[in-house]
Amino acid sequence: MAKEKVVLAYSGGLDTSVIMTWLKENYDYDVIAVCCNAGQKEDFDAIEKKALATGAIKAITIDLREEFITDYIWPTLKAGAIYENEYMLGTSMARPLMAKKLVEVAEAEGAFTIAHGCTGKGNDQVRFETTIKALNPAIKIIAPWRFWDFHSREDLIEYAKEHNIPISQTTKKIYSRDENIWHISHEGGELENPWNEHLKTIHVLSVAPEDAPDEPTYVDIDFEQGIPVGLNGEKMGPIELLTKLNELGSKNGVGTIDIIENRLVGMKSRGVYETPGGTILFAAHAGLEQLILDRDTTQYKGIVAQKFSELVYDGLWYTPLREAISAFVDVTQKEVTGTVKMKLYKGTAYVAARKSPYSLYSEEFATFSKDEVYNQQDAEGFINLFSLPLKIRAIQKQTVEGGAKEHEALERKVLKGGDFIR
Repeated sequence: MAKEKVVLAYSGGLDTSVIMTWLKENYDYDVIAVCCNAGQKEDFDAIEKKALATGAIKAITIDLREEFITDYIWPTLKAGAIYENEYMLGTSMARPLMAKKLVEVAEAEGAFTIAHGCTGKGNDQVRFETTIKALNPAIKIIAPWRFWDFHSREDLIEYAKEHNIPISQTTKKIYSRDENIWHISHEGGELENPWNEHLKTIHVLSVAPEDAPDEPTYVDIDFEQGIPVGLNGEKMGPIELLTKLNELGSKNGVGTIDIIENRLVGMKSRGVYETPGGTILFAAHAGLEQLILDRDTTQYKGIVAQKFSELVYDGLWYTPLREAISAFVDVTQKEVTGTVKMKLYKGTAYVAARKSPYSLYSEEFATFSKDEVYNQQDAEGFINLFSLPLKIRAIQKQTVEGGAKEHEALERKVLKGGDFIR
């Protein structure tokens, strides 16, 4: 009788390396290891070989970089969605795509169970499992961290040593990291004390701002309907474009944040995130929108951006509301086409210049010099009508406080326009 198969979300790191052996020991499953290449700097051939050597019956690597950018990052960028005003959702965006691929492999391989190495305290368990349930609710889920006998990564290290599982972590310096083409996150270790300043040595993608060059770097980013399509006048594919911006941002120390965030599961956690290219793109996209979108659309878009960020953070990518918000966002992006010149310097990325054929900015109207298109006297009537509710309220207040005679005098003054001096 053939053994039951389980699909394991496998990275080759500490947690999933231990889970591989643990699943075989405790369930006697045939394990199919699935590694998703989302742009992390790894030797995927070595990861596959390690999975097979550790006991997997099959090891599969899926390159999802371009799909990750076009179908997850770009929609989030167009929405302007940043969780709690700082976190650019690097891990949050990748998890639903990875879970989608796990479901596809399970269905193709005839497996009815998916296992992952997310902890019971984190957000990723929710992101993986809500996606799996949304796409195939018949699949069972094994999340060892929620019920096995290990309580820390030190325990895992000891288990790995006992079972001759090769690992790179040590008990002296332990970070939980997640990397993809958009960012890298760092959690754990000395970061768990919020009074400890994170060290320069934590950086993987970027230099510290104080170590960045003393001269600024400029880069022109071309957008079409809210999507970045080229740099410095040269058309680029999504992987090439984001990779180049990551290089420029990293060199100039752009995009490192140290935050305390509110996790979905109820606790606060501290993370250091490096998002060099993404930080540049968010600033550039917002700068271009300032030129093109009207005030009401801009303000309402800010409201839905907050909700969009919460949905993505909470693992609710495959929901009607997220899809509806994306549909609204796509309408707002129809004319978000143009070029933004970004200035990168010592950890900062800000708009130096921008242009668009759809710009609503008019120098003729905005100028402080003499113009022939704006009659400044028109403002008086506008202000009279705009402030009328405030004026009526003031009259009513003074009537109550001052009596009938003062009310009559005030009314006469107002009707004669006595509140203006010409």
